[in-house]
Amino acid sequence: MITLINEYLKNPVISGLVITSIVLVACIILSKVVRKVLDRYFDKAVEVLKGDPTNYNFFKNGVTFVIFLIGTIVVFRSIPGLRSIGNTLVASAGILAAIVGFASQQAFANIVGGVFIVIFKPFRVGDVIKVGTENPGTVEDITLRHTIINSLENRRIVIPNSIISSATILNSTITDEKVCIFFEIGVSYSANLDKVIAILQKEAMQHPLFIDNRTPEDKEAGTPAVVVRTIAWNESAITLRASIWTNSSLDGFILKCDMFKSVKEAFESNGVEIPYPYRNVIIKQGNMLEPEVS
Repeated sequence: MITLINEYLKNPVISGLVITSIVLVACIILSKVVRKVLDRYFDKAVEVLKGDPTNYNFFKNGVTFVIFLIGTIVVFRSIPGLRSIGNTLVASAGILAAIVGFASQQAFANIVGGVFIVIFKPFRVGDVIKVGTENPGTVEDITLRHTIINSLENRRIVIPNSIISSATILNSTITDEKVCIFFEIGVSYSANLDKVIAILQKEAMQHPLFIDNRTPEDKEAGTPAVVVRTIAWNESAITLRASIWTNSSLDGFILKCDMFKSVKEAFESNGVEIPYPYRNVIIKQGNMLEPEVS
């Protein structure tokens, strides 16, 4: 049996497949073990040191990449046929570098973009961001190639790091998670604006997600918790804007949706009209020509 195995292993193709399989399995097992150990260590570090998990996730992905890179080198050095190919490639290193550089420029751009994200921290894992025109969501992971964002619809948005590095990023939680939402509504020109302002303030302040973000100086100066201002005279309505504070972007979205319903009901019960565009058509009959009678 052993003699038969030795005969098979003398075949360079079979021996190469065996070596490749062993190295591949070893790399997979080693990467899983290393990631599990790092997960256990980094979870404790994040909890104790209040660190940023973004750095740790990127580091774990980098370690996995290095393990498989070393495995690839071992395969090339262990198989005589591949070793000769490797020597030939090294001899033409200039041409190879140009080809690989041209073919992998996007991949390298993504890796460099990921490094910049980790170093300069425009966002971290767990931040609520909006990249360009994409829908906002929570950052789930930052890999060597791309960033994964979980949208409000529980859909994963995968964006290459090179695109994120050159895009405009709206980060709602980079320094302070609290947000001020603008609730705008139009009322008729015949409405009592003081009454409308009082209704908007009442409906906002009684919502469970509303927070009072005034400073002691604001309270002393008599600044209301919900500031309502008249911002425009439109063709058929006066537009008012209420500035309402909440603890997060998601809370702000929920509060704003609830306000549309509660404010409409409050306006109806208080006789406040929410106008819509309409036209008055005036027909003048005095200038109409009388039909001739023959």
